[in-house]
Amino acid sequence: MECKRGEFLFWFAGSRLSDLQPSKGFKATVLLVEKDFLNNNMPDQSWSINALLHSRVYPVKTLHGKNDRQRILSNFKWLHDRFSETDHRFYEEALSLQMQLFILDMWHIFANEYERRRHSLQTGTLYERFMQLAQEHCMTEREVQFYSNQLNITPKYLNLVCKNSSGVTASGWIQRFARERILLLLQNKNLNISEIAHEMEFSSRSFFTRYVKKLLGATPSEYRSRLG
Repeated sequence: MECKRGEFLFWFAGSRLSDLQPSKGFKATVLLVEKDFLNNNMPDQSWSINALLHSRVYPVKTLHGKNDRQRILSNFKWLHDRFSETDHRFYEEALSLQMQLFILDMWHIFANEYERRRHSLQTGTLYERFMQLAQEHCMTEREVQFYSNQLNITPKYLNLVCKNSSGVTASGWIQRFARERILLLLQNKNLNISEIAHEMEFSSRSFFTRYVKKLLGATPSEYRSRLG
């Protein structure tokens, strides 16, 4: 992937980055946010899952218009100012609120880009259309057959298309997207395990537990106990 002047690169903790090659004269502003601080200030958990999954696949954001560009630059400055103002009587609260505003503005940009990409991919390649479908439906549809039916091809051919395009099969992508959602849902302590299983439309909590054990190498309860 290539990030050019005026674009925005957004990735989450745990992303695998390699072969970064800055061009001559490269300059950028970088904001690093502690994972727990970010998670604790997510204004809406369901939207955070959509934003994360979308950004895993499309980390380079094209900014449309002066308003988006100015909004991001202003948020960078305000966050830095809040972070530096350690003598503020309500330092933690003010910094947390500024972080939430930053996230909401980013999601506004993400949502607009997501809608543009969804409309453009209606005539995209099979692989692009599958990736869009997988992001939208992986919470409840975890079989390749569902996606191949949507694309009017066989599951075997869909796996082949994905393998040739990305080195990962369709089933592999579905599991990756589902895994990301499960991790985020388990990190949300406001949801119990039965509620998560119901939201993902598993027939029973025990079936959900077996599925999570296969993906994470730990049961939902074991994973939560590690979070502390």
